[in-house]
Amino acid sequence: MYGGFSPCLGSWGSWGGFGFGLIGLFINLALVVGIILLVVWAVKKFTASPAGQVQTAGPAGGGQVLSAREVLDIRYARGELSREEYQQMKAELSE
Repeated sequence: MYGGFSPCLGSWGSWGGFGFGLIGLFINLALVVGIILLVVWAVKKFTASPAGQVQTAGPAGGGQVLSAREVLDIRYARGELSREEYQQMKAELSE
């Protein structure tokens, strides 16, 4: 009766899908998990923050949205910008 025709299960067998026994069961589970992961990825990808806004990551940031001036201050504090670049960009933001 295992893997054969059953009135309750049809030709699917009693241990998995597609008549492959336990291997079929694991293949089916892998497909379902893969689809779920794809949906989660798509939701994260297409629900990004609006252009020009940066969201902080991690527990310290809490996902809050930062203004352009705050991003500029953070980049200067990290040493990514020289003093001249920082002053120039800050002046441009004030305009």
